[in-house]
Amino acid sequence: MQKELLVTADAQTLAFEVDCHLFQGCGFPAPSAWSFIFDPIFTIGPVEFNKPMLLAIIGTFAILAFFWAGFSKPQVVPGKLQMVAEALYDFVHRGIAKEVIGKKGEPFVPLLVSLFFFVWMLNLWALIPLAQFPVSALIGYPVGLALLVWVIYMTVTFRTNGFVGGIRNLCVPSGLPKPIYVILTPIEFVSNVFVRPFTLAVRLFANMFAGHILILVFTIATWYMLGTVLGTVYATGSFVVTVVLTVFELFIQALQAYVFTVLTATYLSQALEEAH
Repeated sequence: MQKELLVTADAQTLAFEVDCHLFQGCGFPAPSAWSFIFDPIFTIGPVEFNKPMLLAIIGTFAILAFFWAGFSKPQVVPGKLQMVAEALYDFVHRGIAKEVIGKKGEPFVPLLVSLFFFVWMLNLWALIPLAQFPVSALIGYPVGLALLVWVIYMTVTFRTNGFVGGIRNLCVPSGLPKPIYVILTPIEFVSNVFVRPFTLAVRLFANMFAGHILILVFTIATWYMLGTVLGTVYATGSFVVTVVLTVFELFIQALQAYVFTVLTATYLSQALEEAH
């Protein structure tokens, strides 16, 4: 009920102010909760299927379709699509899996490739017409991905080292004076078991949330400041900032996908190390 009232209130405010401009006695319609709350497309029991869910599913099928088209009929002399698909796959394979994990990283290449392109696709929706929303700006999606990484990280740690060795791998760095372990062991435990998945999720969420808000602010400001000669001058400046932020956001979207995947590879690399 509270959510419905919030959405209704924001919708009414936006409708009231959408035709209002600077110097006309109305306030700036700043982005608020309405930018991140979506009415359900349909409901199945307690589950509401909304726009971000639809974008996540479409993104998944788009990635699968792209790599299927690129690799389903490989040629010795690759065509353009196969060449692009191979280059993108090789970027994660060589640039992340081999560089961070080494030879032991081969079994995890499919995971890392999937993570990189899925996170990138979730971010890219922010700049695709009609979608215009980064799915990873909703905390549930980064949390779900971080929990998946955490489960795999813990599984690999204990499968590689056993229970006792896994605990030592997580909590007891080698080569340090013994008295330091009294302080360092609980810090390492909290850092590896709790802080890592938390920061992995929040880093992705916060960057996409902040980027979406910034673009919204200057996009709305461009419209809001139109209507007078002076206001149009302001609007032009706001529009230029919007374009610059959009280009910058393209870089940030790819960077966050890369960081998320590199950190996952780093955790797996540590999990595969033998405890001393």
